[in-house]
Amino acid sequence: MCRGLAALSATCLERAKQLKTRLGILLHKPELGQEAESVSKPEQDTKSRNSSEEALEWNKSFDHLLKSKNGVATFHTFLKTEFSEENLEFWLACEEFKKARSKTKLSSKAHKIFKEFVQNEAPKEVNIDHETRELTRKNLTAATSSCFDAAQAKTRTLMEKDSYPRFLKSTSYQDSTEQATNESTSKRLHT
Repeated sequence: MCRGLAALSATCLERAKQLKTRLGILLHKPELGQEAESVSKPEQDTKSRNSSEEALEWNKSFDHLLKSKNGVATFHTFLKTEFSEENLEFWLACEEFKKARSKTKLSSKAHKIFKEFVQNEAPKEVNIDHETRELTRKNLTAATSSCFDAAQAKTRTLMEKDSYPRFLKSTSYQDSTEQATNESTSKRLHT
């Protein structure tokens, strides 16, 4: 019947440990809405209204979504439900990496990002082809702010063509846009 954990491969056990760690972090992480407890009620209503109206913009293009702080947070939450948040996290890490100015910081950050997202069997390995992975590995020898451009472009395209359409069809996004539409209708009726 059940042969226990000893029968599982080392790779499978490692992935299970990583999943357990991720789930544990999620259980202890405060949700975005809970951080705003100190904000007064009128401020919360205004922020909620602004973010729900902003949600209507996210379906215009993937760029609209990525340019919105709330959009990125909502999309990240959605990706977590699909266990594919590593693509967005890698994209964000690359954006932050491009801001580094020091050569030594570039090199150390580049290696850290590569180990976390790009190398085979990385803890948050992104789905890129072998050629892109190898090109990125070669780019690390002389790390520049553009050394992840090819890999970042691949993951962005993957998110835009795959995850983004599913996000737009998700109940969480549909609820946000419905709320914004209702608020907009309510405003017109009261003015």
